[in-house]
Amino acid sequence: MKLPAAVVATWWLALGLGSIAHADNDEGQSLEEHRDVGSISEVHQVVMTVHRVQAQPNITASQRQQDEKTRLLKLMDRRNGKWTPSHPRHRLLDALHGFLKYKDSQGAELNRLRGLYARVSKSQKALLDHHIAYSSKFDEVERKLARNQALCDSIVDSALDFYQVPYWELTAHVREKESAGQAADRISVSQALKHIVRDWTAEGEHERNSTFACMLHTLTQLFPHHSSTIDPITVLLPGAGHGRLGHDIERLGGFEVTINEWSMYMNVAYRFLEEHGQALKHNFYPFVEGWSHHATDADMQRGLSFPDVDLRPEAVLMAEGDFTTAFNQQNGHYNVVITYFFIDTARNLLSYFDTIKKVLKPGGHWINLGPLLYGTAPFVQLSLEEIVKITEAMGFEYQETDERCGDLTLEGAKVRGMEAIYGFDKKALTKNAYNAQFWVARRQ
Repeated sequence: MKLPAAVVATWWLALGLGSIAHADNDEGQSLEEHRDVGSISEVHQVVMTVHRVQAQPNITASQRQQDEKTRLLKLMDRRNGKWTPSHPRHRLLDALHGFLKYKDSQGAELNRLRGLYARVSKSQKALLDHHIAYSSKFDEVERKLARNQALCDSIVDSALDFYQVPYWELTAHVREKESAGQAADRISVSQALKHIVRDWTAEGEHERNSTFACMLHTLTQLFPHHSSTIDPITVLLPGAGHGRLGHDIERLGGFEVTINEWSMYMNVAYRFLEEHGQALKHNFYPFVEGWSHHATDADMQRGLSFPDVDLRPEAVLMAEGDFTTAFNQQNGHYNVVITYFFIDTARNLLSYFDTIKKVLKPGGHWINLGPLLYGTAPFVQLSLEEIVKITEAMGFEYQETDERCGDLTLEGAKVRGMEAIYGFDKKALTKNAYNAQFWVARRQ
């Protein structure tokens, strides 16, 4: 596509003794060096009109994005299936309800804390206020919750646009929920915001560093010529949250990355990041909601900027939905499936294993890193040893792995354990970490 404005340039071409000095001759060679070719016998002034041509988009990448959005909007149609709380559009509206009412929900908790403080005696309040101005802390927290609400409002606006949901539909949903006494989900919104810390802030790097390094190193070992491959290496990451690992893999070069997430609280925040992914463009106060485990008041109230690097939405495909059903049409499609902090989220762990095997190409690799912290109602809860036995029986062959990904966990098994921090707040006076289990298994 030509731009309407033209840039006029004057080129001087020197012709002499059968030699022509071309502007595109020998990259990096100066005009002075060209003049040494021979004496100039004739000089022509040539006026050329040069039009800037817009770079053509990556047709393959943009088509993948468009095809997925078409599928997603069809799935989101209210007429698609029964209208229940499990309907994708219903779950979307529930999530938007949570973000829309963030400050109200957090404000209710703040008021509870104010009520508890009211029980402190007058002399004790005087001591607290004189030395640390404790009463003013409630007002400062409230102001920063309002700043967080502004971010949540932007997330809602971005989601309404992306999912093509009219605002009146959201407000009607909110009225219906609240008239039925169903409050917005405060915890899920808070967790979605804290995952931004983990995935897309500089402070989150201390949690990403060792685990991401293991995964990225493993991929480069499996595919040493990844950056020069003609056909891209297809990678799927289910349970990807806000997608940072997927984007870091794509930056290695040669990998076509698809990320997948079921939680609409995570997805609407990711769609905001896709649309507004300029580095350090946004600020929020992710720790102001919790009053425990802080060394200083400043730590609790500190703000963070995100994302820490530019996010390229066209580089990675987000496919929303249940991992066990969203890829039914992609049997044998992927070279690699990476389950990062994921398999223990399963209601039916065996269904996860079946899906991993189904979507992998024969000879494809399953890379896992994460804990085995099962939820409250899984159908089966397998030990690490049982997982190895079952998946080997299903046709997975465990591979040798690099010792930088931890020490061997089971005698005779090629599974390693490494410490994986999972706490969101690097300055907190508490530490949460797992002995995360790492393996590479090849589908036979």
